[in-house]
Amino acid sequence: MNHRLALALALALGLSAPVFATEKAGATASATASAMATNPFAKPSTLPFFYPAFDKIKNEHFAPAFEAGMAEQRKEVDAIADAKDAPTFDNTIVALERSGQLLNRVSVVFYNLTGANTNDELEKVQSDMAPKLSAHSDAITLNSKLFERINTLHSQRDKLGLDAESKRLIERYYTDFVRAGAKLNDADKAKLKVMNAELAALQTQFGQNLLKENNASALVVDSKDELKGLSADSIAAAAEAAKQRKLEGKYVIALQNTSGQPALAELENRALREKLLKASLSRASHGGEFDNRAILAKVSKLRAERAALLGYPDHATYTLEDETAQTVKAVNDRLAQLAPAAVANAKKEAADMQAVIDREKGGFQLAAWDWAYYAEKVRKEKFDLDESQLRPYFEMDNVLKNGVFFAANKLYGLSFKERTDLPVYNPDVRVFDVMDADGTQLAIFLVDWYARDNKRGGAWMNEYVSQNTLFGTKPVVANHLNIPKPPKGEPTLMTYDEVNTAFHEFGHALHGMFSNVKYPRFSGTNVPRDFVEYPSQVNEMWMTWPEVLKNYAKHYKTGEPIPQALVDKVVASQKFNQGFTTTEYLGAALLDQVWHQIKPAQAPTADGVLAFEAEALKKAGVDFAPVPPRYRSAYFSHIMGGYSAGYYAYIWSEVLDADSVEWFRENGGLKRENGDHFRKTLLSQGGATDAMKLFKDFRGREPDVKPLLVRRGLTGAAGQ
Repeated sequence: MNHRLALALALALGLSAPVFATEKAGATASATASAMATNPFAKPSTLPFFYPAFDKIKNEHFAPAFEAGMAEQRKEVDAIADAKDAPTFDNTIVALERSGQLLNRVSVVFYNLTGANTNDELEKVQSDMAPKLSAHSDAITLNSKLFERINTLHSQRDKLGLDAESKRLIERYYTDFVRAGAKLNDADKAKLKVMNAELAALQTQFGQNLLKENNASALVVDSKDELKGLSADSIAAAAEAAKQRKLEGKYVIALQNTSGQPALAELENRALREKLLKASLSRASHGGEFDNRAILAKVSKLRAERAALLGYPDHATYTLEDETAQTVKAVNDRLAQLAPAAVANAKKEAADMQAVIDREKGGFQLAAWDWAYYAEKVRKEKFDLDESQLRPYFEMDNVLKNGVFFAANKLYGLSFKERTDLPVYNPDVRVFDVMDADGTQLAIFLVDWYARDNKRGGAWMNEYVSQNTLFGTKPVVANHLNIPKPPKGEPTLMTYDEVNTAFHEFGHALHGMFSNVKYPRFSGTNVPRDFVEYPSQVNEMWMTWPEVLKNYAKHYKTGEPIPQALVDKVVASQKFNQGFTTTEYLGAALLDQVWHQIKPAQAPTADGVLAFEAEALKKAGVDFAPVPPRYRSAYFSHIMGGYSAGYYAYIWSEVLDADSVEWFRENGGLKRENGDHFRKTLLSQGGATDAMKLFKDFRGREPDVKPLLVRRGLTGAAGQ
């Protein structure tokens, strides 16, 4: 997701974000000024839409640009805080929105690259800058004179004659500063600064450890015979991965960020499946230099201490106060409502798989490493559908252009033109101009779908430039996936889940592209964390929409469209394995809440992390051994970033998503008028309006949970 580290968004996401030591200030300033003379971040990019000049940006440019950017924003903020004139909306709030442009330019590029294309030098800069950026953020949000001006405007906001978005901007700044500790006394502010700096460093180390651990834990296989069951493409990719590691003649199965691994659905060798899953589940918690248990224990305690300092009972209460959920009770109740039915369904699914094992005289009880493999067998029995039947119809370029882009054209009138004249940070990245229905250019879109050893796991959207009329900028948006790259000359055939992820992430991209707000603080996906997933989840519906599916799902060799019989099987199997899917998700969401609902004294030691996790799953009733949580604590990267106490957001957003999908179906589906309505009432508004008001403006009423329960097979009571 979006990691804009200019003040406004850093505050919105609850990130610790940034200043620097004052020792040898003169020498440092002189050195920084010299280094900035030819630095590509010194001025805005001259490329279209301020697209980053990746061909000119080098590793050595980041540190001096950070230092210069922080110094520049510090001067800007000091000028606002020390102004003799009475505070006005323009000289205080808008001035803050305008501050930190250099810091923003370097931050968005740097943090996007450390996620998508990192290296040892960038990681060193990241580690060095984390505490400095934390201090910089604190220097702004804990500035008493600055907060006094914001507080004055906040108390006068109803009398200033402002439009709704401007009034909301004052309210958000006030809330952000209060939540950041602006009302604390000086002694407590000093404590908070120390906590924030330490958290920033620990969170950075956690992510860097995980990337290295994923690479170190990749499964090395000696012979092709052991890989029986894997597709030829997957075997070729494993051979190529081994070759890149200088392991000629062997095969490497790289680990994805989730507990489950795609190869588990195909590998016939049960011992190898067990080895693969155990390698996944033990990541960053089995000792060694990349073990994250001590970091996790320390982070959970520090977050609890910080929450107490800020006047909250725990970190979850602090986080949820600013989300649409608002309370810990609301989240706990929702998760508890779903867990029993999800686990019951998972146990029924397990019984179906055990029946297959017994019928085949397997002689063993279903284990977690068997689930994906036998789920495919049951799927084939019940629906005559095998995942391998679908992949030949999911060639990457067709999925992108004739699926993702086609749906956007039909629904919103968008068109896309690939361009090769703009620089990219990796040869695998593709760039597209995005044209609106009236022929004007709306955005630039980067596509980075292949996995790399130096790319973090998972999938995400980010922005290099966000839309706002204050600066007159238009979006430069990127989507990232982690699809294994096949050997040169071979087609990239995607799995069903990868295609679904592509549509999901493009939903985030649309949220950024369609933004039509005045202030950067509200641009695009700058909405509550438990609302941001909603538009992207809605976009998933077009993956299997008949008109869209038949347009992109064409056999990569023959060009023949996917047979209707196969389409019918896909649709019929939509609720298949939902017990597993919901249970593994809830396991992770519940772990996230437990870690962040503790008091400082309840935080475990490093050695107690795994026991703490096991007890939490047991207490929540989701300790079903064949279904481990989607993420175990030591590799749960979401909760080290913007999703701490917020991983519940996916299921929370899915209530809105499922209800919205019903609206599209009721109103004719893939039609321009439907897309235009969604765009006008919701996607274009960013965070400029209350999130739930946006939903009601679109849907015409409060959300209904029944469509979600039906979708996930969690009730038979709701009508379909």
